[in-house]
Amino acid sequence: MYFSPSYLLTLQLPSLHGYSAYCCNQVAAKSLLDHKRRQAAVQNFLQLCQESAFSRKLDVWSFLDLPRSRLVKYPLLLKELLKHTTPEHPDHKPLAEAVNSIQAIVTLINNKTGEAECEYYRRKLSYLYESEDQGVASSSRILHCHGELKNNKGHRLHVFLFEFVLILSRPVTQNDQLQFQVYRQPIPLKELVLEDLPDGEVRLGGSIRGAFTPGNERAKNFFRVSFQDRSRGQAHTLQANDTFNKNQWMSCIRQAQASVQGSGSYAGGPQETPCAVVDLSDLSLNCNEDCEKMEER
Repeated sequence: MYFSPSYLLTLQLPSLHGYSAYCCNQVAAKSLLDHKRRQAAVQNFLQLCQESAFSRKLDVWSFLDLPRSRLVKYPLLLKELLKHTTPEHPDHKPLAEAVNSIQAIVTLINNKTGEAECEYYRRKLSYLYESEDQGVASSSRILHCHGELKNNKGHRLHVFLFEFVLILSRPVTQNDQLQFQVYRQPIPLKELVLEDLPDGEVRLGGSIRGAFTPGNERAKNFFRVSFQDRSRGQAHTLQANDTFNKNQWMSCIRQAQASVQGSGSYAGGPQETPCAVVDLSDLSLNCNEDCEKMEER
């Protein structure tokens, strides 16, 4: 009995679910690798490996990330094969089924990877005060984006945009492990007010209007997040690296708010929103790339 290659392919596709656990562990693996790199002996060894011919001048993370990057190429490959297969060919129907199957698998793994990343960073949050609202963050299953921003006093903050809440934090080391100490009160997205601040409106150091830096350059790329009820917590004036980064942050926040308002879900309520906003094809640990993916959607 003869089985076409495309038919055999459809039989093998379910085995790709084995990638799920690997991809879900990548965020923690990348964090661990970056932590180990701080040891001089480890960094020197990895540098020697990268400079050696057997590594093809590639960093170790390129090899660790290879299974994920290979996985997301399968849909492209099968679509291209289908494109060049006529409807009359016996392989056309099995190929079409294979395309649908691999897309479903990648979407499922993508969702699980998004959940794993969100859970990883939720566990890294450190709360100083019981009054800080932890419940909204703990109920979030999506981490839309995260990254470093400055406040108007020049202090660097690591900001997390979760499914239901915006959290500002300060990176700290506890027991030789990176943690994110929550800064001020987290702002639930249903209570968040987002304001675009024109260039020159914010004075570095905290005051408003007529703002100029010591080099006579206008203070740029600021936006403000605050509570609808100002008595609930402090407003934060935040600065992005450049105009593009600022626009991506604001787009991320607006889309996250629209998602919460549209789904009607919230802490303790129904949660039907798909888990992964981070695209498996471009998993990253910095906000710039994650926000770009949000904008593309």
